Parts: sequence; structure tokens; C-alpha cells
Amino acid sequence: MTEFTPIASLVGGMLIGLSAALLVLLEGRIAGISGIAVRLLPPWRDGLFAQRLAFVAGLVAAPLLVSAVTGTPVVQTVSADLALMAVAGLLVGCGSVWGGGCTSGHGVCGMARLSPRSAVATLVFMSTGFLTVLVMRHVLGG
Repeated sequence: MTEFTPIASLVGGMLIGLSAALLVLLEGRIAGISGIAVRLLPPWRDGLFAQRLAFVAGLVAAPLLVSAVTGTPVVQTVSADLALMAVAGLLVGCGSVWGGGCTSGHGVCGMARLSPRSAVATLVFMSTGFLTVLVMRHVLGG
């Protein structure tokens, strides 16, 4: 069973919203993680490589900083099955391409802008996530 952490989830959501709002207000750009990450690959056309690298490095450094400050390790439970993880990663990547963005771009920024396209994308990926959990936990018993 997944641990219920309403306070940590609320604080984390507020920080995500704040960072997305600051990126829009200060830079005029959407905080879509898949778009930021994919633009780390060549060709680099807009001179924003350092900013994108810093953004992604912050995503990696944040749990390490939390662990250092609190003195407790950040626990993330993922499957030990590398083949399953590879398939899951490919599915997420394909979904991001087909959906024209990821959960952060559509679910956080697009919904905040009242984008109909983002509302549909968010409905699709949330429904898919719910269905996946249902099947994995209750049908296949994983």
C-alpha cells in the first residue's frame, strides 16, 4: 500500500505550482519537463541550454537536498524489473510525444491556463493511470 502523506504532498504541489508560475511570469515559458529535457539534446537553437540543464539538475538535486537537510533518506519505490521499467519509460515517452507534452506541461501549466487541449490530455493520462493501478493491483495482483 502506498503511504498517505497529505502534508508533504500539499507542500510539494505548492512548490511545483510556484516554480511553474515563476517560470511563466519571469521567462514567459511553460514548465513542461519533457519539453525542457528533450531540448537538452542537439540541435541547440535558442541559447537556453544552461537554463534547461539547471532546471533538470534541480529536479535531481532536490531529493538529495531534502535528505541532507532532514537527515533521512528519500525513499522512492520503483520496480526492480528493468525490462518493465524500460517499457514503462518508452510508453511515457511516446505518450508525451503523442500528447504534445507531459503531465507537468498539461496538468500543471495547461490546466492553469484553462487550455481545452490540456484538459483532454490530463483527463486521458489520469484515466490511464487510474486504470493501470486498478489492473496492476486488483486484476494481476501486483
